[in-house]
Amino acid sequence: MAEAAAQAETKGFLGWVEKTGNKLPDPVFIFFYLIILLIGISIVAALLSVSAEHPTQLNADGTPRIEEAVSLLSPENIQRLWVDMPKTFTHFHPLGYVLVVMLGAGVAERSGLFASAIRGAVRNAPKALLTPLVALIAMLSNHAADAGYVVMIPLAAIIFASAGRHPLAGIAAAFAGVSGGFSANIAPGQLDALLYGITETAYDASSIDAGWTMNIAGNTYFIMALLFIYMPIIWFVTDRIIEPRLGKWVPDEGADAQSYGDENKPLTSEQKKGLAWAGIAVLGVCALWAFMTFGPGTPLINEGACSGEALANGTCSPISNYGPFFQSLVGGFLVLFLAAGWAYGAAANTINNHKDLVNMMSEAMKDMGYYLVLAFAAAHFVAMFGWSNLGLITAVHGADAIQSSGLPLPIVLGMIVLFSALLNLFVGSASAKWALMAPVLVPMLMLLGISPDGATAAYRVGDGATNIITPLMVYFPLILVFAQRWKKDFGLGSLTAMMIPYSIWLLISGVILMMIWIFLGLDLGPGAPAQIPIPGAS
Repeated sequence: MAEAAAQAETKGFLGWVEKTGNKLPDPVFIFFYLIILLIGISIVAALLSVSAEHPTQLNADGTPRIEEAVSLLSPENIQRLWVDMPKTFTHFHPLGYVLVVMLGAGVAERSGLFASAIRGAVRNAPKALLTPLVALIAMLSNHAADAGYVVMIPLAAIIFASAGRHPLAGIAAAFAGVSGGFSANIAPGQLDALLYGITETAYDASSIDAGWTMNIAGNTYFIMALLFIYMPIIWFVTDRIIEPRLGKWVPDEGADAQSYGDENKPLTSEQKKGLAWAGIAVLGVCALWAFMTFGPGTPLINEGACSGEALANGTCSPISNYGPFFQSLVGGFLVLFLAAGWAYGAAANTINNHKDLVNMMSEAMKDMGYYLVLAFAAAHFVAMFGWSNLGLITAVHGADAIQSSGLPLPIVLGMIVLFSALLNLFVGSASAKWALMAPVLVPMLMLLGISPDGATAAYRVGDGATNIITPLMVYFPLILVFAQRWKKDFGLGSLTAMMIPYSIWLLISGVILMMIWIFLGLDLGPGAPAQIPIPGAS
């Protein structure tokens, strides 16, 4: 029977993806091979003088600036590779988030806090509601910057395992929410401020005057609709497609994750005392952050960022003042988990002295050793792609092709969503892609009657849907490490195959929603119509 189940598991398209993907080299060497391929492409592109007109920057004489492909074997790039190697690695964006948060999360996990808290919470909870709750919280966690990746996803595995369900299904649901539902939320946040800053720059750089003013709440209605559409989709895919395919979870022998498997095990008096102490610690950290946010001096609020006339005319939102607060949440998670884990361990006798605490933090860093190696390779690939100028050139020519299509507006917006999704397979940074695309897409769509808010909404739908299936996404190797803690032979192909159904359904639903929104001409947010009068039309 076990053999038949194993054969059933590997049938079909997803089985083929899994088997094929697992035959690929280690992700570290995949990045190494991609760097070699990138070098070859950059040499050919430079010899052929492949170029694109920069959409925003001009030369000193006012003529358009031409960006040409640069060989990665040019003297300047060779020098940059070797001289800047330490900076290229240490400045890799996700690295700091991962290491900082995992210092605290490692203590909370190894002290037993996670296991006891989740087991106590889910013993009497309806297991059928775990998936939508995980999906919802995962999407909302995007307000905590990238901390959702390093906090919510491993936590979801523990939640599912503690409820007697497959932990990889929890990872899949959380990954789909955090990354696939990257733009879905109930209120604007850091991402909106980032994307709209680029949208405003693109609008100002164009010579088209549509009377538009920037409002970071301009996609609020749309992202709320995405939230309530994506949540049932993630619920359905997880419970009806992914978890049945994974089958019953049998912990790997010797894996430290086995301790989360029995959700019915009653808590001891020491564990209950530890949870009480941890709760007090959590309240203390929350009170500290509230004091720094709303207390005298308000160090976590830029009170002048949005005020006066700008606030009155809607060109900014009060949430703009909370940038430091959102940025502080990564450090906040470190303090929160560290304080709660230490308090729990002291009461439950799993931490007897400061050496135990330091050892737990050290063990957490040991678990990140493989990710550090992956991050080194990924950081250099991403950096070298930027040095070659191929990212900008590809984005500009791709956007020009969409501009010349001449299709109806809903179809054009659907194509932009698909184009963003495709480009996301090769360029992981949301801001980098939008910075490349916006100067072309925003003016182009304005000439077609689509507001800059509509262009921003279309981009963000495509950007999120394929985050979860590209190994080039900077957090993809980290998710693989999280999964391998529960199933040691879980490979790159296994993770890709597990996430493909989410990507397909999120992309289909996002494209349909975008096309319907434009067809009906609904506002995307307060004072932010999807369509505007075509500039210059009589």
